[in-house]
Amino acid sequence: QALAPGGQLRVAFLAGPLYGSRDPATGEYKGVAVDLGRSLAERLGVPMQPIAYPNPAAIIAGAKSGEWDVALMGVNAERAAAVTFTAPYMEVEQGFLVRAGLPITTAAEVDRPGVRVGVIEKSGADALLSRTLTNATLVRAKSPADLQGQIAAGHADVLAATKTLLFAHLASHPQARVLEGRILVEPVAMAVPNGRAPVAAQAVAKFVDEAKGSGLVQSAIDRAQ
Repeated sequence: QALAPGGQLRVAFLAGPLYGSRDPATGEYKGVAVDLGRSLAERLGVPMQPIAYPNPAAIIAGAKSGEWDVALMGVNAERAAAVTFTAPYMEVEQGFLVRAGLPITTAAEVDRPGVRVGVIEKSGADALLSRTLTNATLVRAKSPADLQGQIAAGHADVLAATKTLLFAHLASHPQARVLEGRILVEPVAMAVPNGRAPVAAQAVAKFVDEAKGSGLVQSAIDRAQ
């Protein structure tokens, strides 16, 4: 009643390879977030409804308007004002991808005048680079697909995002380069909207602890490759 008051567990996540993407054959979402959400729903004895969002800001807006029951996303202080996070269930490296033909070979060379760095709005990379870049210009995208479209269309020179997204882009654009190293390591956790009964957050926190200990999280990561 506290966690899925509508009789189904509405599981929110960012659409993309890190959380959940549509299977082109079936149209169903597959990924780590989907596997974990389904396992939690099975524990509760209710069906799961996956809800994919284009960006983290939309997930937080959905928390405030009551659109979802549980979300899986990166942890930061701004989001914690709207949701209650569990302990992280995995950590995600973020880095830089440089378009073909641009003479940038290290992360230290990205912050130069005239360099346009694409980020997903309100992402971990956006929060970090908004504070640290002094010469390069940030170009904000609304979704992972929009972010990849920026560099393909020549609107960005560098992408700053999760390594998962960067290597997915590299597969179809082999002349681009993912730079060595990382700009941050972002913890990823499950969350419930603030304002839910404390038992809801406690139940999700317990689930995450058990999912890590049992190998459920690792098997979900392995399936998603």
